[in-house]
Amino acid sequence: MSNNIKTLALAQVAEVFDKHVPFHNLLGLDIKRYDENGVEVVVTMKPELIGNIHQQILHGGVTATVLDIVGGLTAFAGLVSSHDDWTLEALQERLTTLGTIDLRIDYLRPGRGEVFTGTGSVIRSGNRVSVCRMELHNEQGTHIAFGTGTYMVG
Repeated sequence: MSNNIKTLALAQVAEVFDKHVPFHNLLGLDIKRYDENGVEVVVTMKPELIGNIHQQILHGGVTATVLDIVGGLTAFAGLVSSHDDWTLEALQERLTTLGTIDLRIDYLRPGRGEVFTGTGSVIRSGNRVSVCRMELHNEQGTHIAFGTGTYMVG
């Protein structure tokens, strides 16, 4: 597969995740970077995302959701980058089966901040299942949470 097809496939996935998933829109999800080298997803704090009204911190479910989204994007990018024989149509079909099998979130600190950035890396990219590690930091670089996710990619 040419780099152009890989880039096009990832751009299409980013468009869907960034603009066409209603729940992602509700969160205010913004994909800042998505390519074969990684993903960077940003959520800006707003009152609807607060989980503890006394401390004004990010809801743990938002943290888990952002890390899960990052994991899914990372798993798909790993699939794209690890195989050179995919057609664009085959990748689009694979995208329809993308799903979370297992997700573990470790909350390290309260979600204080204004801008939260999720990043991910592939631990193992297989033909059917991928395992990823995800991290969430605030705008000051404080590590809020990390996760490990297992994703169906085919």
